Amino acid sequence: MQNHGNLLFWRDLSPHSAPLHAPTQSSPRVLIVGGGVTGLVTAWTLLDKGYHVTILAKDWATYGTSQRLTSQIAGALWEFPPAVCGQHTDAISLQNSKRWCMVAYHIWDAIAASKELSELAGVRMKCADFFFPVPVEQDPAQMSKMLEIIASGVRGFRRDPAIIAERRVDQNYGAVDAYEHLAPIIDTDVSMAFLMRLVVSKGAKMVTRSISGDLLNQEAQLRAEFNADVIINATGLAGTELAGDDSCYPIRGGLIRVVNDGSDFPKLDAALTITADAVHDSSEIVFLVPRNDNTLLIGGIAESHEDQLDLTLDSPILKRMRARCEAFLPDLKKAKLDPAYPLAQGLRPFRQRNVRVERELRPQPSASTPSRIVHSYGQGGAGWSLSFGCAGDVAALVEEALLDLSPRPMMIEVAADKAPASVMEPTGLPLRAESDFRARL
Repeated sequence: MQNHGNLLFWRDLSPHSAPLHAPTQSSPRVLIVGGGVTGLVTAWTLLDKGYHVTILAKDWATYGTSQRLTSQIAGALWEFPPAVCGQHTDAISLQNSKRWCMVAYHIWDAIAASKELSELAGVRMKCADFFFPVPVEQDPAQMSKMLEIIASGVRGFRRDPAIIAERRVDQNYGAVDAYEHLAPIIDTDVSMAFLMRLVVSKGAKMVTRSISGDLLNQEAQLRAEFNADVIINATGLAGTELAGDDSCYPIRGGLIRVVNDGSDFPKLDAALTITADAVHDSSEIVFLVPRNDNTLLIGGIAESHEDQLDLTLDSPILKRMRARCEAFLPDLKKAKLDPAYPLAQGLRPFRQRNVRVERELRPQPSASTPSRIVHSYGQGGAGWSLSFGCAGDVAALVEEALLDLSPRPMMIEVAADKAPASVMEPTGLPLRAESDFRARL
């Protein structure tokens, strides 16, 4: 089977400044390329395992009026896949992300359980409400997802059409069914600052620098320069260049930020969504997420292959988005824009194939051992939801790389008693036989 590294808070991760396991002079040294949530959570995980960690990034989180990191722009509502704003529908991503997201759920939940940690990390557990235009039983995909959520271990699940009136949703919008559960909602600016402080306090070195070109072609040089045993690629959209992966592409998103302090309309303290797949029309998505600082995010849009951050509040797509959300929740017609930061926009880093948490499969040039590059990118709009789950698997892959074991491609895991005679790899080529398939897992 694949080597998973499911993390538990306090057992594997500590919020204290000292690492759980102090590194020694001979402890492995890791270079992480990428300073977003994926890179920082991976760094936290490896630091607490006793590794020496250097994080290299072109940009870090900023808190002014200039463009912020994609990790800061994210809505950061934890979601069970397939996510509201997600495009991950391939079997490999869905299978892994259902496990990854539950690892992250329990860790964020544990952080939110402490008042002090909750405030420091910007994480709170709030109701996430999902609305549907037909009874859930009439939509097999949504019914299946709901049953998986019930069985997943989330807290506070309730299915009740009365939620529609409770949340003041317009009865004429078309929602007839709803359910809710508790979910982590993360104030990304606060949480990014927390993660950066934490990894530095645990011993991470931060290097501001841009890298261009395929990492594989410069692996030996980078490892020598940073005295690194392993390199981790957590660069998001830069995977196109750094991993030689032309399947990466951006999906532009935009969020309108309004004041949610109760002065202009009843304060909304739950996330409200209608999924694109539920209404079978991506233009109908409603995505309302209350942040922890009296700000409400109004979304959402998903523009594939749009790579320019040139949206304004007058852009037609944003005007339609706000009108759609106001029709869904009429109270929003009274909402005032956040005067300091009314519009957030960013590029979600997607991949045409599956989310990639995998060792480099290409042979290292002029080397007799496998590459020691580990990739973690393509999470798209689900970086916060998948963060700790992906980091645990990366840590397990790092251990494999240190042993110079042969890398294995990501694939669908099939239970022994249900393994088919032929299974398709991500490349589309059939694996040979059932016994060979199991041997490669």
